[in-house]
Amino acid sequence: MMNKPFSQACENNKRPILSVLNKAFSSQNHVLEIGSGTGQHAAFFSQHLPHLTWQSSDLLINHQGINLWLDETTSTNVERPIEIDLHNPWTMPEHQLQVDGLYTANTLHIVSWPLVEKFFAGIADNLAASAKVCIYGPFNYQGKFTSESNANFDLWLKDRDINSGIRDFEAVLSLATSAGLQLIDDHAMPSNNRLLEFIKT
Repeated sequence: MMNKPFSQACENNKRPILSVLNKAFSSQNHVLEIGSGTGQHAAFFSQHLPHLTWQSSDLLINHQGINLWLDETTSTNVERPIEIDLHNPWTMPEHQLQVDGLYTANTLHIVSWPLVEKFFAGIADNLAASAKVCIYGPFNYQGKFTSESNANFDLWLKDRDINSGIRDFEAVLSLATSAGLQLIDDHAMPSNNRLLEFIKT
């Protein structure tokens, strides 16, 4: 039997992220999480944001682990994971077309840059006006790392996959703007991370 997957980073960052999401998603009804990973964030945020429906998603290979976390939650507002592969157009269940929020954590530096571009293309195609988008992770500014630990992390990422790496904020902002997003805030987070909050215009 598979053991429930666990990420210490998710455990460490969930409460600081929640402090931002409480306000950012205060008026949202249906949030899609891209790249739910272990499922820890889906289980935690759905419990603490009971006014909305939290839709988890990931590659099929990660669904079993996500479901193990959802099996243990008492939340009734979290949906079982759907398959979203950034290589392909997003396919949303018909009853869930009214997604007005999107959340992703620690994904843009893991996937390749062409998939980052497709991530924002998916936002352009699937999110309506006034939808909120929250993106958590490390970013470079003006081509520079914000800390030595982030520089070391980038080396680790590239050693693991040459196509991954910490993204430049300015390049991400350009893609976001092209997808119809307007930056609301760039929240400083612990451990040299950021949370970018956008609204779809």
